[in-house]
Amino acid sequence: MNRPVAAVAHELITNQDLDPTRLREAFGIFPSGVVAVAAEVDGALTGLAASSFTSVSLEPPLVSFSIANSSKTWPDLRRASHLGVTILADHHGPLCRQLAGPVAQRFDGVPVSVSGEGAVTLDEGLARFDCTIYREVEAGDHTIVLLELHAVEHADTSLPLVFHRSGFGRLSDTA
Repeated sequence: MNRPVAAVAHELITNQDLDPTRLREAFGIFPSGVVAVAAEVDGALTGLAASSFTSVSLEPPLVSFSIANSSKTWPDLRRASHLGVTILADHHGPLCRQLAGPVAQRFDGVPVSVSGEGAVTLDEGLARFDCTIYREVEAGDHTIVLLELHAVEHADTSLPLVFHRSGFGRLSDTA
């Protein structure tokens, strides 16, 4: 049975200045998980952190993330035949900052696994995926990268790292 819902008249102002700071603040209200996207490229571990990861399709199995067109890492990373995607756990905040830091230090002291095809995953991740690029879609100042999954491994040993309002947090156990 449907019940009437009380509505409050509130109109969004459509002529406002949608500057990047205002948009970033509004987008930051929505919490998201964080992943590492990595591969071995020309013999070196190459990777980045992304907070725009989402599942897309079960058949074929697809996931996506968005990357800024200004990224210095993505042009190298996209040359890899396979990419590893790791869902980061709630204790990975410092590691996430490291993955966003200087390229030469991103994997210092980080235990990783490298597949035969060069996909790099973090050993302590909540879920690890071996992927190939399915499609790239230009979208404004970002590119949406669709990845096809070829292997998956997951563990329920921890909670995910959460990115919210430009900072890292954690979920509380829910009943």
